[in-house]
Amino acid sequence: MQYKVLIVEDEEFIRAGLQECLEMEDYQVDVAGDGEEALLKADEFLPHLVLLDVMMPKKNGFDVCRILRKKYPSLVIIMLTAKGEEASKVLGLNIGADDYITKPFSTLELLARVNSQFRRLAMQTMVPAIGNEGAEFGGIKLDFKKYEAIKNGAPLDLNVREFQILNMFCKRKGEVISREELIQLIDSSSNSRTIDNYIVKLRQKIEDDPENPRLILSIRGMGYKLDA
Repeated sequence: MQYKVLIVEDEEFIRAGLQECLEMEDYQVDVAGDGEEALLKADEFLPHLVLLDVMMPKKNGFDVCRILRKKYPSLVIIMLTAKGEEASKVLGLNIGADDYITKPFSTLELLARVNSQFRRLAMQTMVPAIGNEGAEFGGIKLDFKKYEAIKNGAPLDLNVREFQILNMFCKRKGEVISREELIQLIDSSSNSRTIDNYIVKLRQKIEDDPENPRLILSIRGMGYKLDA
């Protein structure tokens, strides 16, 4: 299978360099120079992965990320952020980005991140979802085939990473899952802070009182568990 990558970058020199690098790795590549063009190209090209710059004309990377994540739940999104923009990284992850790369970056680092995401995608196609269907707990119903979630009759807006985390929690209900295991599930290049951000965001969506969670519990020094 030849994976497709959409590069969204307003600097032509960087855009051309990334395209050449990825095409040499036998990826099918298309490019966009601004946020509005990115959305058009995504609909036409239907990429598996998007390299998405934050600062762009017409529509910034955060807005594009929100739209793409809602429209294409399984799309992999890697944000390109400027050095030192910690808040941008956190915001990108919270609105649905899968990973981020800080500029300036080496082509080796970029390829490592992209290849890691595609290895994860390949593994997902080999591993069936929980019970081949879904799960139910605490008034929440999950469909892992359709990527649909409902709480007390109302739909929940969960992204792909949040479904993956809940899938693992449901498979191992009541067991403590370490941050290291969650890192391997999401992306081996992630870290504990990234995992904690995902858990915070997930609690905001599924808990009645996110400040006092009753479903996803923190186990000091160990990780998290689903208490359903």
